[in-house]
Amino acid sequence: MVARAEPITPYRRDWRQGRAMSWITTVDHKRIGILYLATSLVFFAAGGILALLMRSQLATAGESFVTKNSYNELFTIHGTTMIFLFIVPFWAGLANILVPLQIGARDMAFPRLNAASYWFFLFGGIVMFMSFLANGGAARSGWYSYPPGSEKLFSPGNGQDLWILSLHLVAISSLLGAINFICTIHNMRAPGMSWMRIPLFVWTIEVYSFLLVVVLPVIGVGLTFLLLDRQAGTHFFLPEQGGNAVLYQHLFWFFGHPEVYIIILPAMGVISEVIPVFSRKPIFGYKAIAFSTIAIGFYSMLVWAHHMFSVGLPGFLNVFFMLSSMVIAVPTGVKIFNWIATTWRGNLIFDTPMLWALGFVALFTIGGLSGIFLAAYPVDWQVTDTYYVVAHMHYVLFSGAVFGAFAGLFYWWPKIFGRVLDERLGKAQFWLVFIGFNLTFFPQHMLGLMGMPRRVYTYDRHGLFEAYNLISTIGSGIMTLGILLFFVNVVKTNRTGRRAPNDPWLGDTLEWYTTSPPPPHNFDRLPYITSARPLRDLRRRLAERGNA
Repeated sequence: MVARAEPITPYRRDWRQGRAMSWITTVDHKRIGILYLATSLVFFAAGGILALLMRSQLATAGESFVTKNSYNELFTIHGTTMIFLFIVPFWAGLANILVPLQIGARDMAFPRLNAASYWFFLFGGIVMFMSFLANGGAARSGWYSYPPGSEKLFSPGNGQDLWILSLHLVAISSLLGAINFICTIHNMRAPGMSWMRIPLFVWTIEVYSFLLVVVLPVIGVGLTFLLLDRQAGTHFFLPEQGGNAVLYQHLFWFFGHPEVYIIILPAMGVISEVIPVFSRKPIFGYKAIAFSTIAIGFYSMLVWAHHMFSVGLPGFLNVFFMLSSMVIAVPTGVKIFNWIATTWRGNLIFDTPMLWALGFVALFTIGGLSGIFLAAYPVDWQVTDTYYVVAHMHYVLFSGAVFGAFAGLFYWWPKIFGRVLDERLGKAQFWLVFIGFNLTFFPQHMLGLMGMPRRVYTYDRHGLFEAYNLISTIGSGIMTLGILLFFVNVVKTNRTGRRAPNDPWLGDTLEWYTTSPPPPHNFDRLPYITSARPLRDLRRRLAERGNA
């Protein structure tokens, strides 16, 4: 009997392996992290453009560059974008790439859930910006959207409803990601990696994730009630119908103040990784920094009403929230002193990541000091809803988020993409952003003390009042040039950048043990973890063998 040959069929590649579809369908934590980073940076650029439009309107007295309603739309979407669409997803992206690498895992605990979290984020951002095309325009009641200004009577049209929908989508994204990070960190650490041996960046992502799990349902409740007020005839927040507008503020700020530390803690984790490497010393007080991270996370949920000193809370509550707001400065101060102590008598290397880290420490300290003044409610009563608060908020959030983000990008870019970002362009970018930032926001302290209210779209005062505003606008332009240099740097590095070795900085943590960029499975093998600095331990053992 002669066997019949099987017909030869042409090879058909899996449709999911195409250049575009492989990214769209990926469940690899590194690719998902890159998608997060790229998307959040696009939203960062969009939010920055909105800020430039606002500063252009405020450059001189009596300016008519944009209308009042347009300014309020810009203000609302700018603030929402920077907080919900840029920095929180940015940290989710960086953590997606680094947490499995730093703890020696092959991937995140739930890869498909990880992919879903990214797509919820992307769709939420699209809904947010499409709201500019909605009936009545985008939301214009502020990024906090206090009622009754955000109720249907005062904010007709669909923009506010789309704002609520987009935040629900982004909140689902963050919640899924947070659950995934917690499960990954708790269950997938390398052999020997105890809790006192995990990298400090991982510690911050652990607390960041728990805070998200605790507070996101609260803002979800507040936004749902607001949507029901607008569309279903309820009156949770309508005082004239028996509701309570201050209830929304409690719900919002119980989420909103931990959100500040959700933004800041990962940046602190980045600084805790960068400074020891570029000081050529171990971090001073590893346990103190780790436990201060937990303390900050805990106390962040006890201070929300210092945003509400002017609503008429009872005196004993004002005192409680004043004291708790001052107490939270203690663990933050522990970190700052430990970072400074790490640099003391170190062999400092002022490469670009170190410059961003030191800039973070300096500017965040200024923001923290002005925050202590605001924590005293008699002072807060005088400057609430003025540009003094705007200045404080940006010294905390912009310096904390953006300086920490760029420190992390310049530090881990070689590991993620296999090329080193250009140092000359990186340092030029740092100084432009550093100078531009201080020109933009430092004069706003004085503007606030001179009585300039927040959210004002024009003014008629000349002299020093107008001069401070003009300086602020010029500073925002300088800062924009610095940000543009980063994108130039990325294009240049992608084309002609220097190839990165596995460990270009002589790092301490486990991600530098694998190749740059890492393979799909992350590690071929792992060393047994004996300290919080496994790469330093490995280099020491290799040196001892070489000398033997």
